[in-house]
Amino acid sequence: MVKLRPHLQKASKIILGIDPGTIIMGYGLIEVNAKGIHLVDMGVLKLSAKDDAYQRLEKIHDKVMDLIKIHQPTGFAIEAPFFGKNVQSMLKLGRAQGVALAAAMQSGLSICEYSPKKIKQSITGNGNAGKDQVMKMLQKILSFEETPKYMDATDALAVAVCHYYQEKSILPIAKGKSNGWADFLNKNPERLKK
Repeated sequence: MVKLRPHLQKASKIILGIDPGTIIMGYGLIEVNAKGIHLVDMGVLKLSAKDDAYQRLEKIHDKVMDLIKIHQPTGFAIEAPFFGKNVQSMLKLGRAQGVALAAAMQSGLSICEYSPKKIKQSITGNGNAGKDQVMKMLQKILSFEETPKYMDATDALAVAVCHYYQEKSILPIAKGKSNGWADFLNKNPERLKK
């Protein structure tokens, strides 16, 4: 677990990113304030393959609940399911994602899912980038040097940063201006088809 920037005062916003897994679940938290984005924490929950599948799911749920309790995030983002050839692996991953999502919903957080390709595109500009490329770009974006033992930690951090970029792209452009659909329709009622 890496803890580079403790947040002593209430942050403008904290985003929790999760890279779900049944053996290793990555998590990353960023703080968003007027000065930009900053690394709060990243790490992994390493689960034993010897544990019963349901015990592992319970540990995933408990870890996400603990992260939410400790850091009080205002945003939650998770890597969306990908379609692989091994159906059993996909089912196990889907269950891990489900319990992480349940913990976030239980805590009243709104949830955003991003595909692996979208996450890589947001961080590196290349949807087919490798894990090492993603990590190196995150080191530049968030100004940290440590290379975590498990890339699942930086994968989760990438999910949080991707969410920040996606939210940033839909925020108002300037004070008093909005680029949302409601604002567009108010300013252009003739464009609405009846």
